[in-house]
Amino acid sequence: MSKRDYYEVLGVPKNASEDEIKKAYRKLAMKHHPDRNQGDAAKVAEDKFKEAKEAYEMLSDAQKRAAYDQFGHAGVDPNMRGGPGGPGAEGFGGFAEAFGDIFGDMFGQNGGRGRGGAGRVYRGSDLSYAMEVTLEEAARGKDAQIRIPSWDACDSCHGSGAKPGTSAKTCTTCSGSGTVQMRQGFFSVQQTCPHCRGTGKIIPEPCTTCQGQGKVKKQKTLEVKIPAGIDDGMRIRSTGNGEPGTNGGPPGDLYIEIRLKKHDIFERDGDDLHCQVPVSFITAALGGEIEVPTLAGKAAIDIPEGTQAGKQFRLRGKGIKGVRSSYPGDLYCHIAVETPVKLTEHQRKLLRELEESLKKGGARHSPSGESWTDRLKSFFS
Repeated sequence: MSKRDYYEVLGVPKNASEDEIKKAYRKLAMKHHPDRNQGDAAKVAEDKFKEAKEAYEMLSDAQKRAAYDQFGHAGVDPNMRGGPGGPGAEGFGGFAEAFGDIFGDMFGQNGGRGRGGAGRVYRGSDLSYAMEVTLEEAARGKDAQIRIPSWDACDSCHGSGAKPGTSAKTCTTCSGSGTVQMRQGFFSVQQTCPHCRGTGKIIPEPCTTCQGQGKVKKQKTLEVKIPAGIDDGMRIRSTGNGEPGTNGGPPGDLYIEIRLKKHDIFERDGDDLHCQVPVSFITAALGGEIEVPTLAGKAAIDIPEGTQAGKQFRLRGKGIKGVRSSYPGDLYCHIAVETPVKLTEHQRKLLRELEESLKKGGARHSPSGESWTDRLKSFFS
Protein backbone atom coordinates (compact mmCIF):
# COMPACT_ATOMS: atom_id res chain seq x y z
CA MET A 1 0.00 0.00 0.00
CA SER A 2 1.43 3.42 -0.99
CA LYS A 3 2.56 5.86 1.66
CA ARG A 4 0.65 9.00 2.42
CA ASP A 5 2.15 12.37 1.64
CA TYR A 6 4.32 13.45 4.57
CA TYR A 7 2.79 16.94 4.65
CA GLU A 8 -0.68 15.38 4.70
CA VAL A 9 0.36 13.08 7.56
CA LEU A 10 1.42 16.05 9.71
CA GLY A 11 -1.44 18.24 8.50
CA VAL A 12 0.79 21.14 7.39
CA PRO A 13 1.17 22.96 4.05
CA LYS A 14 4.23 22.36 1.87
CA ASN A 15 5.62 25.79 2.75
CA ALA A 16 5.37 25.13 6.50
CA SER A 17 8.22 26.39 8.66
CA GLU A 18 10.39 24.11 10.78
CA ASP A 19 8.59 25.34 13.88
CA GLU A 20 5.16 24.53 12.38
CA ILE A 21 6.34 21.05 11.44
CA LYS A 22 7.69 20.46 14.94
CA LYS A 23 4.47 21.65 16.61
CA ALA A 24 2.33 19.47 14.34
CA TYR A 25 4.46 16.40 15.10
CA ARG A 26 4.37 16.97 18.86
CA LYS A 27 0.59 17.24 18.76
CA LEU A 28 0.22 13.98 16.82
CA ALA A 29 2.84 12.21 18.93
CA MET A 30 0.97 13.05 22.13
CA LYS A 31 -2.35 12.00 20.65
CA HIS A 32 -1.21 8.66 19.21
CA HIS A 33 1.50 7.67 21.68
CA PRO A 34 1.12 3.95 22.55
CA ASP A 35 1.11 4.73 26.27
CA ARG A 36 -1.98 6.92 25.85
CA ASN A 37 -4.04 4.45 23.83
CA GLN A 38 -5.26 1.11 25.09
CA GLY A 39 -7.46 -1.73 23.89
CA ASP A 40 -8.69 -1.93 20.30
CA ALA A 41 -7.42 1.56 19.49
CA ALA A 42 -3.82 0.74 20.46
CA LYS A 43 -2.82 -0.82 17.12
CA VAL A 44 -4.28 2.02 15.04
CA ALA A 45 -2.64 4.60 17.32
CA GLU A 46 0.72 2.82 17.07
CA ASP A 47 0.59 2.86 13.26
CA LYS A 48 -0.30 6.56 13.20
CA PHE A 49 2.46 7.30 15.71
CA LYS A 50 5.05 5.56 13.51
CA GLU A 51 3.71 7.30 10.41
CA ALA A 52 3.97 10.73 12.05
CA LYS A 53 7.47 9.96 13.36
CA GLU A 54 8.68 8.98 9.89
CA ALA A 55 7.17 12.10 8.33
CA TYR A 56 8.80 14.34 10.94
CA GLU A 57 12.21 12.70 10.57
CA MET A 58 12.13 13.39 6.83
CA LEU A 59 10.70 16.92 6.86
CA SER A 60 12.78 18.15 9.81
CA ASP A 61 15.99 17.34 7.90
CA ALA A 62 16.61 20.11 5.35
CA GLN A 63 18.47 17.85 2.90
CA LYS A 64 15.89 15.06 3.07
CA ARG A 65 13.04 17.53 2.80
CA ALA A 66 14.54 19.08 -0.36
CA ALA A 67 14.88 15.61 -1.92
CA TYR A 68 11.32 14.75 -0.93
CA ASP A 69 9.93 18.02 -2.31
CA GLN A 70 11.62 17.34 -5.65
CA PHE A 71 11.20 13.60 -6.06
CA GLY A 72 8.53 12.53 -3.56
CA HIS A 73 8.99 9.30 -1.57
CA ALA A 74 11.43 8.04 -4.18
CA GLY A 75 13.85 10.79 -3.20
CA VAL A 76 14.13 9.64 0.44
CA ASP A 77 13.28 5.92 0.42
CA PRO A 78 16.22 3.74 -0.68
CA ASN A 79 13.84 0.82 -1.22
CA MET A 80 12.29 2.69 -4.14
CA ARG A 81 15.62 3.20 -5.99
CA GLY A 82 17.03 0.60 -8.32
CA GLY A 83 20.68 0.44 -9.29
CA PRO A 84 22.27 -1.36 -12.25
CA GLY A 85 20.93 -4.87 -12.36
CA GLY A 86 18.31 -3.93 -9.72
CA PRO A 87 14.58 -3.55 -10.19
CA GLY A 88 13.31 -1.07 -12.74
CA ALA A 89 13.51 -0.47 -16.45
CA GLU A 90 17.07 -0.76 -17.78
CA GLY A 91 18.48 -0.69 -14.27
CA PHE A 92 17.11 2.83 -13.66
CA GLY A 93 13.64 1.97 -12.34
CA GLY A 94 13.95 3.81 -9.00
CA PHE A 95 15.51 6.87 -10.60
CA ALA A 96 12.85 6.94 -13.29
CA GLU A 97 10.19 6.64 -10.59
CA ALA A 98 11.74 9.64 -8.89
CA PHE A 99 11.16 11.68 -12.04
CA GLY A 100 7.61 10.37 -12.41
CA ASP A 101 5.95 13.52 -11.10
CA ILE A 102 8.01 15.73 -13.42
CA PHE A 103 7.13 13.87 -16.60
CA GLY A 104 3.62 13.27 -15.29
CA ASP A 105 2.94 16.99 -15.57
CA MET A 106 3.42 16.66 -19.36
CA PHE A 107 0.37 14.39 -19.39
CA GLY A 108 -1.66 16.56 -17.04
CA GLN A 109 -1.75 13.97 -14.25
CA ASN A 110 -2.28 14.77 -10.60
CA GLY A 111 1.03 14.00 -8.91
CA GLY A 112 1.73 10.26 -8.76
CA ARG A 113 -1.84 9.12 -8.33
CA GLY A 114 -1.95 7.43 -11.71
CA ARG A 115 1.05 5.14 -11.20
CA GLY A 116 0.42 1.45 -11.07
CA GLY A 117 -1.93 1.16 -14.02
CA ALA A 118 -5.58 0.30 -14.29
CA GLY A 119 -5.62 -2.10 -11.35
CA ARG A 120 -4.48 0.38 -8.71
CA VAL A 121 -7.03 1.39 -6.07
CA TYR A 122 -7.30 4.68 -4.24
CA ARG A 123 -8.93 5.65 -0.98
CA GLY A 124 -11.68 8.21 -1.32
CA SER A 125 -11.25 11.79 -0.13
CA ASP A 126 -12.38 12.88 3.31
CA LEU A 127 -15.33 15.25 3.61
CA SER A 128 -15.92 18.04 6.13
CA TYR A 129 -19.27 19.18 7.52
CA ALA A 130 -19.76 22.21 9.81
CA MET A 131 -22.50 21.77 12.40
CA GLU A 132 -23.80 24.58 14.60
CA VAL A 133 -24.93 23.68 18.11
CA THR A 134 -26.18 25.77 21.02
CA LEU A 135 -24.35 25.96 24.33
CA GLU A 136 -27.07 23.88 25.96
CA GLU A 137 -26.78 21.18 23.28
CA ALA A 138 -23.01 21.12 23.63
CA ALA A 139 -23.27 20.79 27.40
CA ARG A 140 -25.88 18.00 27.43
CA GLY A 141 -25.14 16.29 24.11
CA LYS A 142 -27.74 15.45 21.48
CA ASP A 143 -28.68 13.11 18.66
CA ALA A 144 -28.82 14.91 15.34
CA GLN A 145 -29.53 14.16 11.70
CA ILE A 146 -27.49 15.64 8.87
CA ARG A 147 -27.78 15.37 5.09
CA ILE A 148 -24.59 14.88 3.13
CA PRO A 149 -23.79 14.19 -0.55
CA SER A 150 -23.20 10.55 -1.49
CA TRP A 151 -22.45 8.62 -4.65
CA ASP A 152 -24.58 5.67 -5.77
CA ALA A 153 -24.19 3.38 -8.78
CA CYS A 154 -25.99 4.76 -11.81
CA ASP A 155 -29.25 2.88 -12.41
CA SER A 156 -29.16 3.55 -16.15
CA CYS A 157 -25.77 1.98 -16.90
CA HIS A 158 -25.49 -0.16 -13.72
CA GLY A 159 -22.15 1.45 -12.90
CA SER A 160 -20.42 0.77 -16.24
CA GLY A 161 -20.45 4.41 -17.37
CA ALA A 162 -21.45 3.34 -20.90
CA LYS A 163 -24.72 4.22 -22.60
CA PRO A 164 -27.27 1.36 -22.26
CA GLY A 165 -26.77 -1.09 -25.15
CA THR A 166 -23.09 -0.18 -25.52
CA SER A 167 -19.96 -1.14 -23.62
CA ALA A 168 -16.51 0.20 -22.80
CA LYS A 169 -13.63 -0.63 -25.16
CA THR A 170 -10.04 -1.48 -24.42
CA CYS A 171 -7.82 1.59 -24.69
CA THR A 172 -5.70 1.32 -27.85
CA THR A 173 -3.03 3.68 -26.52
CA CYS A 174 -2.01 1.48 -23.58
CA SER A 175 -3.61 -1.80 -24.72
CA GLY A 176 -5.64 -1.87 -21.53
CA SER A 177 -2.68 -1.69 -19.13
CA GLY A 178 -3.48 1.85 -18.00
CA THR A 179 0.15 2.93 -18.36
CA VAL A 180 2.50 4.04 -21.14
CA GLN A 181 6.30 4.05 -21.39
CA MET A 182 8.15 7.27 -22.06
CA ARG A 183 11.84 7.55 -22.88
CA GLN A 184 13.91 10.60 -22.02
CA GLY A 185 17.58 10.09 -22.75
CA PHE A 186 18.83 7.30 -20.51
CA PHE A 187 15.56 6.97 -18.69
CA SER A 188 12.47 4.92 -19.34
CA VAL A 189 9.54 6.29 -17.34
CA GLN A 190 6.21 4.56 -16.83
CA GLN A 191 3.29 6.95 -16.61
CA THR A 192 -0.47 6.84 -16.46
CA CYS A 193 -2.02 6.63 -19.90
CA PRO A 194 -3.19 10.16 -20.83
CA HIS A 195 -5.94 8.75 -23.05
CA CYS A 196 -7.83 6.54 -20.58
CA ARG A 197 -6.37 8.12 -17.41
CA GLY A 198 -5.24 4.79 -16.03
CA THR A 199 -8.52 2.89 -16.36
CA GLY A 200 -7.44 0.85 -19.39
CA LYS A 201 -10.89 1.43 -20.91
CA ILE A 202 -12.43 3.98 -23.25
CA ILE A 203 -16.17 4.69 -23.30
CA PRO A 204 -17.17 5.64 -26.87
CA GLU A 205 -20.75 6.50 -25.87
CA PRO A 206 -20.96 7.69 -22.25
CA CYS A 207 -24.16 7.22 -20.27
CA THR A 208 -26.19 10.43 -20.43
CA THR A 209 -27.43 10.02 -16.87
CA CYS A 210 -24.03 9.89 -15.14
CA GLN A 211 -21.91 11.41 -17.93
CA GLY A 212 -19.79 8.27 -18.05
CA GLN A 213 -18.85 8.25 -14.37
CA GLY A 214 -20.88 5.16 -13.54
CA LYS A 215 -22.21 6.87 -10.42
CA VAL A 216 -24.61 9.67 -9.57
CA LYS A 217 -24.59 12.16 -6.74
CA LYS A 218 -27.39 11.93 -4.23
CA GLN A 219 -28.17 12.97 -0.68
CA LYS A 220 -28.22 10.69 2.34
CA THR A 221 -29.22 11.23 5.95
CA LEU A 222 -26.86 10.31 8.77
CA GLU A 223 -27.56 9.92 12.46
CA VAL A 224 -24.89 11.75 14.46
CA LYS A 225 -24.41 11.53 18.21
CA ILE A 226 -23.01 14.75 19.71
CA PRO A 227 -21.25 13.84 22.99
CA ALA A 228 -21.96 15.89 26.10
CA GLY A 229 -19.31 18.53 26.78
CA ILE A 230 -18.12 18.96 23.20
CA ASP A 231 -16.53 22.33 22.50
CA ASP A 232 -16.16 24.71 19.58
CA GLY A 233 -13.71 23.46 16.93
CA MET A 234 -13.83 19.80 17.99
CA ARG A 235 -14.45 17.20 15.28
CA ILE A 236 -16.48 14.00 15.17
CA ARG A 237 -15.31 11.31 12.75
CA SER A 238 -17.84 9.28 10.80
CA THR A 239 -15.88 6.41 9.28
CA GLY A 240 -16.57 5.49 5.66
CA ASN A 241 -18.96 8.36 4.92
CA GLY A 242 -16.55 10.38 2.79
CA GLU A 243 -16.16 10.17 -0.97
CA PRO A 244 -16.02 6.68 -2.51
CA GLY A 245 -12.67 5.16 -3.48
CA THR A 246 -11.45 4.54 -7.02
CA ASN A 247 -11.23 1.08 -8.56
CA GLY A 248 -12.78 -0.50 -5.51
CA GLY A 249 -10.69 1.45 -2.99
CA PRO A 250 -12.11 2.21 0.48
CA PRO A 251 -14.19 5.34 0.99
CA GLY A 252 -12.89 8.33 2.89
CA ASP A 253 -14.25 9.58 6.20
CA LEU A 254 -16.61 12.38 7.13
CA TYR A 255 -15.43 14.89 9.74
CA ILE A 256 -18.15 16.87 11.50
CA GLU A 257 -16.70 20.09 12.89
CA ILE A 258 -18.58 21.72 15.75
CA ARG A 259 -19.41 25.42 15.65
CA LEU A 260 -20.73 26.83 18.94
CA LYS A 261 -23.45 29.45 18.55
CA LYS A 262 -23.10 32.71 20.46
CA HIS A 263 -25.11 32.60 23.69
CA ASP A 264 -27.20 35.49 25.00
CA ILE A 265 -25.97 35.11 28.58
CA PHE A 266 -22.92 32.87 28.90
CA GLU A 267 -19.46 32.82 27.42
CA ARG A 268 -17.60 29.51 27.47
CA ASP A 269 -13.93 29.20 28.41
CA GLY A 270 -13.01 25.52 28.32
CA ASP A 271 -15.19 23.88 30.96
CA ASP A 272 -15.92 27.19 32.74
CA LEU A 273 -18.74 29.64 32.05
CA HIS A 274 -18.76 33.42 32.52
CA CYS A 275 -21.69 35.84 32.69
CA GLN A 276 -22.28 39.50 33.47
CA VAL A 277 -24.81 40.09 36.27
CA PRO A 278 -26.32 43.60 36.50
CA VAL A 279 -26.88 44.84 40.09
CA SER A 280 -28.46 48.11 41.15
CA PHE A 281 -26.15 50.49 42.96
CA ILE A 282 -28.50 50.35 45.96
CA THR A 283 -28.07 46.56 46.23
CA ALA A 284 -24.34 46.91 45.68
CA ALA A 285 -24.15 49.49 48.47
CA LEU A 286 -26.48 47.87 51.00
CA GLY A 287 -26.02 44.20 50.06
CA GLY A 288 -28.69 41.60 49.42
CA GLU A 289 -29.48 38.36 47.65
CA ILE A 290 -29.80 38.12 43.88
CA GLU A 291 -30.72 35.32 41.48
CA VAL A 292 -28.35 34.29 38.72
CA PRO A 293 -28.93 31.88 35.82
CA THR A 294 -27.12 28.57 35.36
CA LEU A 295 -27.50 25.87 32.71
CA ALA A 296 -29.34 23.77 35.29
CA GLY A 297 -31.72 26.52 36.48
CA LYS A 298 -31.45 29.41 38.94
CA ALA A 299 -29.00 29.95 41.78
CA ALA A 300 -28.74 32.57 44.54
CA ILE A 301 -25.77 34.78 45.38
CA ASP A 302 -25.36 36.84 48.55
CA ILE A 303 -24.09 40.28 47.64
CA PRO A 304 -22.13 41.73 50.58
CA GLU A 305 -22.51 45.38 51.54
CA GLY A 306 -20.24 47.68 49.54
CA THR A 307 -19.74 45.36 46.55
CA GLN A 308 -17.82 47.10 43.78
CA ALA A 309 -18.30 46.83 40.02
CA GLY A 310 -16.29 43.97 38.52
CA LYS A 311 -16.47 41.82 41.67
CA GLN A 312 -16.41 38.15 40.69
CA PHE A 313 -18.41 35.38 42.32
CA ARG A 314 -17.57 31.74 41.66
CA LEU A 315 -20.17 28.97 41.66
CA ARG A 316 -18.34 25.66 41.79
CA GLY A 317 -19.52 22.86 39.54
CA LYS A 318 -22.00 25.07 37.64
CA GLY A 319 -19.98 25.07 34.43
CA ILE A 320 -19.73 22.30 31.80
CA LYS A 321 -18.30 18.82 32.11
CA GLY A 322 -16.03 18.48 29.07
CA VAL A 323 -15.77 15.33 26.98
CA ARG A 324 -12.40 14.52 28.55
CA SER A 325 -13.10 15.92 32.03
CA SER A 326 -13.93 13.96 35.16
CA TYR A 327 -15.84 16.82 36.81
CA PRO A 328 -17.61 19.98 35.59
CA GLY A 329 -16.09 23.44 35.49
CA ASP A 330 -17.29 26.52 37.38
CA LEU A 331 -19.57 29.48 36.68
CA TYR A 332 -18.07 32.93 37.19
CA CYS A 333 -20.53 35.78 37.75
CA HIS A 334 -19.08 39.25 37.12
CA ILE A 335 -20.94 42.06 38.88
CA ALA A 336 -21.91 45.07 36.76
CA VAL A 337 -23.23 47.89 38.94
CA GLU A 338 -26.00 49.75 37.09
CA THR A 339 -26.20 53.53 37.13
CA PRO A 340 -29.84 54.70 37.27
CA VAL A 341 -31.13 56.63 34.26
CA LYS A 342 -34.12 58.90 33.44
CA LEU A 343 -34.30 60.30 36.96
CA THR A 344 -37.04 62.66 38.15
CA GLU A 345 -36.16 66.00 39.75
CA HIS A 346 -37.02 64.57 43.15
CA GLN A 347 -34.71 61.64 42.60
CA ARG A 348 -31.92 63.95 41.45
CA LYS A 349 -32.37 66.03 44.62
CA LEU A 350 -32.14 62.92 46.79
CA LEU A 351 -28.95 61.79 45.06
CA ARG A 352 -27.32 65.21 45.51
CA GLU A 353 -28.21 65.14 49.20
CA LEU A 354 -26.71 61.64 49.41
CA GLU A 355 -23.55 62.85 47.69
CA GLU A 356 -23.13 65.74 50.12
CA SER A 357 -23.63 63.40 53.02
CA LEU A 358 -21.02 60.97 51.66
CA LYS A 359 -18.49 63.78 51.15
CA LYS A 360 -18.81 64.75 54.78
CA GLY A 361 -17.92 61.20 55.75
CA GLY A 362 -14.56 61.45 53.96
CA ALA A 363 -12.59 58.66 52.35
CA ARG A 364 -14.21 55.91 54.39
CA HIS A 365 -17.17 55.94 52.00
CA SER A 366 -14.95 55.69 48.90
CA PRO A 367 -12.42 52.84 49.21
CA SER A 368 -10.67 53.60 45.92
CA GLY A 369 -11.10 57.36 45.86
CA GLU A 370 -8.25 58.17 48.29
CA SER A 371 -5.75 55.88 46.53
CA TRP A 372 -6.75 57.38 43.17
CA THR A 373 -6.14 60.91 44.50
CA ASP A 374 -2.75 59.86 45.84
CA ARG A 375 -1.77 58.37 42.47
CA LEU A 376 -2.78 61.57 40.67
CA LYS A 377 -0.67 63.68 43.02
CA SER A 378 2.30 61.39 42.45
CA PHE A 379 1.78 61.54 38.66
CA PHE A 380 1.69 65.34 38.43
CA SER A 381 4.41 65.99 40.98
